[in-house]
Amino acid sequence: MLTILGFAMITTFLVLIMMKKMSPIAALVLIPALFCVFVGKGAHLGDYVIDGVSSLAPTAAMLMFAIVYFGVMIDVGLFDPIVRAILKFCKADPMRIVVGTALLAAIVSLDGDGSTTFMITVSAMYPLYKRLKMSLVVMTGVAAMANGVMNTLPWGGPTARAATALKVDATDIFVPMIPALAVGLLAVITLSYVLGLRERRRLGKLTLDEALVREPESETVLVGAGSGSGSGAGSGKASVGGGGSGSLGSRDAAEDGESDAADDDFKGLDPNRPTLRPKLYWFNALLTVALLSAMIMEVLPIPVLFLLGAALALTVNFPHIPDQKTRIAAHADNVLNVSGMVFAAAVFTGVLTGTGMVDHMANWLVDTIPAGMGPHMGLVTGLLSLPLTYFMSNDGFYFGVLPVLAEAGQAHGVSTLEIARASIVGQPLHMSSPLVPAVYVLVGMAKVEFGDHTRFVVKWAVLTSLVILAAGILFGII
Repeated sequence: MLTILGFAMITTFLVLIMMKKMSPIAALVLIPALFCVFVGKGAHLGDYVIDGVSSLAPTAAMLMFAIVYFGVMIDVGLFDPIVRAILKFCKADPMRIVVGTALLAAIVSLDGDGSTTFMITVSAMYPLYKRLKMSLVVMTGVAAMANGVMNTLPWGGPTARAATALKVDATDIFVPMIPALAVGLLAVITLSYVLGLRERRRLGKLTLDEALVREPESETVLVGAGSGSGSGAGSGKASVGGGGSGSLGSRDAAEDGESDAADDDFKGLDPNRPTLRPKLYWFNALLTVALLSAMIMEVLPIPVLFLLGAALALTVNFPHIPDQKTRIAAHADNVLNVSGMVFAAAVFTGVLTGTGMVDHMANWLVDTIPAGMGPHMGLVTGLLSLPLTYFMSNDGFYFGVLPVLAEAGQAHGVSTLEIARASIVGQPLHMSSPLVPAVYVLVGMAKVEFGDHTRFVVKWAVLTSLVILAAGILFGII
């Protein structure tokens, strides 16, 4: 019964948000609360929620201060050179812009954190999509898939979890998987090229002058990416780059005052924004490198690192208290939106875990594996990683399900390392899971409805994951 109710709860949640009958925050809170009562454990709802909030509180804190830190870095111009290089490549060609989105997301993903990747990518690319009236779900979908592939880095999370759960070396999991993951990244870039061509056919290939005189109207969220069907964008609570007057990707920079600009002025950035700190560029660069290095080396917990980094960045770049308050206020919408989503997701995960629904769902899936598939447990694990990492947290899958799959594989002569490698192939899909806090940064800053993003990205993310799995099998890695 718990298995059925678990799947029913997840299905109800997805259907309601994809049909836009409920907001994600409301659905994440009310649906699990209702199913908790159905299970007969309504009296324990408070305990489940507190447990869920306690487990996700460090993540919420990390996201809050990471948004402030990277928002300040965007404001002061740290990422302007990278963004200019990508935008110079993109010009006003929709195909190049989509490919540039994938490349930028992949490069920035090297820091191992999805939230910062999405903040930087959306802040850089949103003005171009907005100006050319391109599909915003193409941007969110491509960015999520590129980040999903790169999320398999040892410091990204899934690989470390798999190594910990199965007591193997993370290097032995990741390094042999590099060829398959490279194929997966190539698949994302190829897909972005195809989606870009569809956008180009829909919009036409513009010159910079033609693009500059286009006046944007309403948000364009075209789920079909070339099909011509669309819907309104999200609530717009989160402003790109923080939304302040000097913000990198603010709506003003995207919409106003550029009609008379020359070719080299079509940048999606405001090169004259008052928050720029060119004299402090190398300080900010070294601070960011030090912060990311400390994060990788686990010198301190990540929330503590970002808290210290945000405080130091604000103090040095904006020594006057009123300016600090202005910068914090500029990014407050993003902070509130994302942290709210995280704590709402804590209700969902708390009920799933506390009622035992997750355990029953995992055991049911493992039990349904035919005995004849034993020698092919690598393939089975890879296929199961798609739905399980989408419907469950990474912790639930890697620490709850993966050891069971590994034990079944060992009984049929399949090595633990093969199972571990197969378990990370579902990450391109996982990054768009409603249980991943970073995805709310992505859709919030892009002003895209989560349901629109889900409808667009799921099929392409599944395809990318299957390409990685097929490459792993072909290369003899899995």
